[in-house]
Amino acid sequence: MTKNYLTPNQQNELKKNPYVKGVSEKGITYTDEFRRLFISENEAGKLPRQIFEEAGFDIVMIGMIRVQKSANRWRTAYRNKGVTGLEDTRKFSSGRPIERELSLEEKYARLEAKARLLEAENELLKKLDLLERQMMTKKSQSKRN
Repeated sequence: MTKNYLTPNQQNELKKNPYVKGVSEKGITYTDEFRRLFISENEAGKLPRQIFEEAGFDIVMIGMIRVQKSANRWRTAYRNKGVTGLEDTRKFSSGRPIERELSLEEKYARLEAKARLLEAENELLKKLDLLERQMMTKKSQSKRN
């Protein structure tokens, strides 16, 4: 990251921008929507500085190096993984466990995701079992002939 730390006043100013998800003294987390907007505008020929300025960012405040690094990171991610590469993966990460108490909505969402995963695993196992049985039937029929 850059050595251009953001003051509390700058952080508060940046939080007002609808394209900012979060801000700390060291970094800015942009929304997935802004990342997609950036890529589409950049592919249309606009320069990173122009895109950031049109989105309401003060380039002097955030620093041109931060703009360039973000632009390079997003273009690379888009080239490698498409639109899914632009998504903030931290929300799906299974890294270090969350120490705070989860809300009911968060618990429910996790349980739903786990249920969908288990259902998909069950479907896969059923298909594998069916294929195995079909192979065994074919082998036994070929031995008879």
